[in-house]
Amino acid sequence: MDHILAYVGVDWASETHYAYALDAHGSKLGHRSFAHSGDGLAELSNWIRATTGAEPHHIAIGIEVPHGPVVESLMDAGFQVHAVNPKQLDRFRDRFTMAGAKDDRLDAYVLADALRSDGRLYRHLEPMHPTIVELREWSRITEDLSVERNRLANRFRHQLWRYYPQVLDLAEDWSSPWVLDLWDLIPTPEKAKRTRSATVAKLLYKSRVRKWTSETLLAHLQRTPITVAPGVTEACVAHCQIILARLRLVLDQIKIAMKQLERLCAAVADLPHEQDAVGRTHCDPDILRSLPGVGPIVLAALLSEGHDAVVRRDASALRALAGVVPVTRRSGKQYTVVMRKACPRRLRTAVYHWARVAVLHDCHSRVRYASLRKCGHSHARALRSIGSRLIGVACTMLRTGELFDQDRIPQAIS
Repeated sequence: MDHILAYVGVDWASETHYAYALDAHGSKLGHRSFAHSGDGLAELSNWIRATTGAEPHHIAIGIEVPHGPVVESLMDAGFQVHAVNPKQLDRFRDRFTMAGAKDDRLDAYVLADALRSDGRLYRHLEPMHPTIVELREWSRITEDLSVERNRLANRFRHQLWRYYPQVLDLAEDWSSPWVLDLWDLIPTPEKAKRTRSATVAKLLYKSRVRKWTSETLLAHLQRTPITVAPGVTEACVAHCQIILARLRLVLDQIKIAMKQLERLCAAVADLPHEQDAVGRTHCDPDILRSLPGVGPIVLAALLSEGHDAVVRRDASALRALAGVVPVTRRSGKQYTVVMRKACPRRLRTAVYHWARVAVLHDCHSRVRYASLRKCGHSHARALRSIGSRLIGVACTMLRTGELFDQDRIPQAIS
């Protein structure tokens, strides 16, 4: 950071942000707080310029978070923004006080001074392409909608369990559209006794359900119902109607989100990459999509949550972000290896499901998984090893521009 003339630490908060400015030698230039608003963030940028007397590209900003309105406002103003993990900031704070004192001004000062003396421990933030920002947001929306769908489906199942357990045996997924349509048609055991076989046959044909015939399904629903207190059936039906209205809305929104993921992943293919190999014919989304276990949701997570590592083809960084490499702790005679927990949850979940599906469809991943399980590793531990291998394969393919070849023999076997 030889070209940096001033260092500024920004301790962000929900209502008020505190900034502390130092010169290149560590001398105090000034400090003050700013409100979290459009005028407040604009005033923060103007104050930094006026206090330091330097151009924005000669000013380094230290902050705890790598994203958010404060970071985006400072980057838009042209400052060199660097992020540090809050746990590292806590260790830096011990340099100045061992008593555990903490306030906004101290944190802002520690951010600025640590950036001046230990800048290598900070991560320099680069502006993200708008397409990647939109893809990341839709990826998170899809995950939130999936969680909401599962929550509503479980509530629906609980109401059925109370008065109509016959429906629970019809499908493993209680949020399946045909199950919801069937409940609308036959909401109670009493209604099942009066429903014609032809009516059910039309529903099954429309929904393309072949597991059940109209006769077998009606016979199943007409089995002896459980005895409930007066009014329970009516109450459960009313509750299910409210749940299904929300569940259908979430299912429609998931369809929209999946279409957006497909559109944005295709748009990522048109973005320029400095790491592109000469004469490559395949783009990043096509290469990653060719890997076993990579679907739209996993692909979107890799391209958005792990964007920097994917662009650099950095397998080590991507493994750490995905939490598939363990953490070693050695002290004297003690030696332990534990799971890495300091990583983005969304990317960790995506790589976990990537490895899980790859074991089902890729013979090499399946053989490696069986070997790890035979050695005594747990299911999750084995999948993290599979995920680590797949990330290495993916980064190598991104560097060479090749698609995945399932018939290619791994080097360890050949």
